[in-house]
Amino acid sequence: MHETGLSEAIVAAAVRRAAGRHVTGLRVRIGGHAIDPDVVTQGIQVAAAGTVVADAAVDLVLEPMTVRCHRCGRDEPVRDHLAMVACPRCGGVDIEVSGSDDVVLESITLASPAMGAV
Repeated sequence: MHETGLSEAIVAAAVRRAAGRHVTGLRVRIGGHAIDPDVVTQGIQVAAAGTVVADAAVDLVLEPMTVRCHRCGRDEPVRDHLAMVACPRCGGVDIEVSGSDDVVLESITLASPAMGAV
């Protein structure tokens, strides 16, 4: 499952950045990927169990790619992978897909020493 690998990679990056300190929040920007945000959030929570990221709040910022059909002029965000192959409105394949497909761990929030951070 795509979301599982994505979630595990996000947690691994957060653990490296935290360097042993307790993480209370993550902000992740996901571009282009047609993903279910609830599945990714749950995947992050599962992957984080037993790590310094366990129980961290997850803030996902989704930036879907856009597809423009040269046949009918449709210009909308991509909602699924099929829209990147053919226009959902007219079935045309003369389409242009734009946007980023990057996944970026934008920030982590660390627990303050008063909260019992290590």
